[in-house]
Amino acid sequence: MNTVFQELYEKYHHDVFQFLFYMVKNKEQAEDLVQEVYIKVLRSYDRFEGKSSEKTWLFSIAKHVAIDSFRKQKGWKSKLLETFDWSTQQVKDHAPLPEEIALQNEQVQQMYRCLDKCKMDHRLVLILRYIQALSIQETAQILGWTESKVKTTQHRALKVLKAHMEELQEKGGNSNAS
Repeated sequence: MNTVFQELYEKYHHDVFQFLFYMVKNKEQAEDLVQEVYIKVLRSYDRFEGKSSEKTWLFSIAKHVAIDSFRKQKGWKSKLLETFDWSTQQVKDHAPLPEEIALQNEQVQQMYRCLDKCKMDHRLVLILRYIQALSIQETAQILGWTESKVKTTQHRALKVLKAHMEELQEKGGNSNAS
């Protein structure tokens, strides 16, 4: 079991962390949730039937851990997100994550803020499909949905995200607009 666990950890740790980071938007909390995911993996690996890939199974566990985390912290999560300013907050690390580098780009920051305005189902699909680059089939397995529902939700989520981005541009104004 130790070698299987080690292999899973080495293969998917970054992807699971990245998914959770996009969900909770806090590095320390994402690290804590990753630990929780792997504790659940250790406890339940003997029940893994292989009906999906190990990666899909891990992401399914990570999704449940993230949702449980949101349920536990509903009140203070909103306050934290309202006061957290991505443009000024710097997480010090010797090797910055790709997400931290990308957040420096204003357009990506806008999209990231708009993603947070999307409802949970939309956010999950957008993160899994576009940030984690999972297939429709893998996304469906992780979410426990049909592929058709993933496609429909993805279409609607992109439409909503685009509307939020257009609204943000209208409100904030694009300083480069002519």
